Amino acid sequence: MLSARTGSALSACPRTGGRTACATIVPVPTEAQSPHRTYTDRRAAAQADLTELDRVSARYANLRTVAFVTALVIAALTLMGRLPKPWWWAAAGALAVYGVLAVLHHQVFLKEQRARLFVLLNERGLARLEGGWHAFTETGERFLSPNHLYATDLDVFGQGSLFQLINETATRAGEERLAAWLSAPATAETVVTRQGAAQELAPRVDFRQDLCVDARVVAKDKADPALFIQWAEAGPSLDAIRWARPLAIVLPLVTLTLFILGTVGVIPDSVVWVGLLAQLGIAVATRRTLRQMDEAVERGERGFVRYASLFERVEKQPFEHPRLKQLQSGLRAQGGPPVSVLFQRFSRLYSLIEFKRHQFHPLVHWLTLWDIHALFALESWRAAHGRDVRQWFEGLAELEALCCLGGLAHDRPDFTWPQLQAQGPSVEATALGHPLLDAPVPNDVSLPGPRHALLITGSNMSGKTTLMRALGANVVLALAGAPVSAASFRLSPVQVLTSMRVKDSLERGVSYFHAEVLRLKMVLDAAAAAKGQALFLLDEILLGTNTRERQIASREVLRLLLASGACGAVTTHDLSLAVLADEPGSHVVNVHFRDHLEDGKMVFDYRLRQGVVDTTNALRVLRLAGVPVNDPDAPAS
Repeated sequence: MLSARTGSALSACPRTGGRTACATIVPVPTEAQSPHRTYTDRRAAAQADLTELDRVSARYANLRTVAFVTALVIAALTLMGRLPKPWWWAAAGALAVYGVLAVLHHQVFLKEQRARLFVLLNERGLARLEGGWHAFTETGERFLSPNHLYATDLDVFGQGSLFQLINETATRAGEERLAAWLSAPATAETVVTRQGAAQELAPRVDFRQDLCVDARVVAKDKADPALFIQWAEAGPSLDAIRWARPLAIVLPLVTLTLFILGTVGVIPDSVVWVGLLAQLGIAVATRRTLRQMDEAVERGERGFVRYASLFERVEKQPFEHPRLKQLQSGLRAQGGPPVSVLFQRFSRLYSLIEFKRHQFHPLVHWLTLWDIHALFALESWRAAHGRDVRQWFEGLAELEALCCLGGLAHDRPDFTWPQLQAQGPSVEATALGHPLLDAPVPNDVSLPGPRHALLITGSNMSGKTTLMRALGANVVLALAGAPVSAASFRLSPVQVLTSMRVKDSLERGVSYFHAEVLRLKMVLDAAAAAKGQALFLLDEILLGTNTRERQIASREVLRLLLASGACGAVTTHDLSLAVLADEPGSHVVNVHFRDHLEDGKMVFDYRLRQGVVDTTNALRVLRLAGVPVNDPDAPAS
């Protein structure tokens, strides 16, 4: 099995029996540098750039001060008569120099902003490698749902989650796309497509970071294109005043002509007021409609006028994978210019609307009917391109999500790309580890077909639940298109179903046992709906009732799940369930974890072993915690 940083092509084509989905993943060049070295070097380079830009900024600040003071002194001396009047031109020149310096200084500020973001991104990269990612503020908690089939139990969202680890999106749409991929399994074909695209993006640290920085530069907070898409897809807003558009073109020209004729004495000077009053009437009559349109544009814009550079970066990137090329080709209007060019035009049109903030705007609008021209021009842009805006941002969102998968592959070179099988359900892994642990103990897991199950017994704290979560979390990653923590990993598309962190609810009047029963009913229904293409992971089920009924109910729940054709794993302390493995035709396998004593202390090796556990440790755990319990079955000393 190849690692996540392999330089060879991954061919997933039919084996004997035709169980494997056929596809070839684009090869990725091998990088010599470790991820830690890459991020360290890039952070150092960004910090060096920032230091140099700080020096340049200080020089510009000093030069601007000199230019302004020079203009002020010359103007004062000229005003007091100490200098001849032609020196006013020198003062104006000094002010012009000040203006040029201000523009250049602003460009330095923008470069400093980018450099700081690059420093931050590479520090985040190092944090992922060193365990500091737990401090990342974007945990994806807003995507949590108590009724989700696995997200809460497998730490997909929330503090210490898969989402918190791999998310490096810069827009809300990208964040939601990544969350959607982690929330539902994709088809085998889709998974292989995402794998290939992510493999190509993994070593392209420059592009991935440039894309993220470009998006974060244009918006202070994470940009959400939803309102902009809503505005773009809305119907015409100016139909009620469409009559005013030709008048807005003709009337100012007529008024200007009347002014010129009055100035040269051809007509009385006062005639120009006819035109001005007519324009004032049009301005008043169209005011409400124009204001509504302006407010709608302003609500939706939120920085997207500056997205041209971001789309341009994607357009110019030389992609090889077919899906990446397809996303790139989607950023071009049908038979028209690239999206970046269209956004540049939108930016120019929006700047005309922004003129309303200028103190002379009322006068200019009266004389030229400025807002009518500007908003009708923007309406024309929307009519021509509004229906394509959703596609542009959906393509960008998918690219962001793919960059996150590629980033995980880059940061975890020991992860592997899963192989997809067409027939299932099945999950087989060697050296499986938990993707959220820094140094997981690897174990092999085999669920080769329908109705196969692992019955996991073991002492407390020995690793039973962690193994199930490792299996579930890696399946979630695999079916999102990401690499996984294993030496090899083969699976079919399955619906993951879990029952691990059941909670009671005083507010809803639901006891722990009732909550667990409801959860198990949801798991059973989902397994039936998936027609057996499911992986169930059940942890110590039905603890809220007596031992006899728990044993009976647990056996029946497991039989029902296996009867649906699903495969999975169950942890239990009820050793009586082990007899399920002895039933005729059973595919249930008993495995266990154990502990041992060293110098009076419990030691765990977290290794999965065949068979049923033959030791317990509950009383030892209580005694080590300071609870004085006696074992009545212990031999007398």
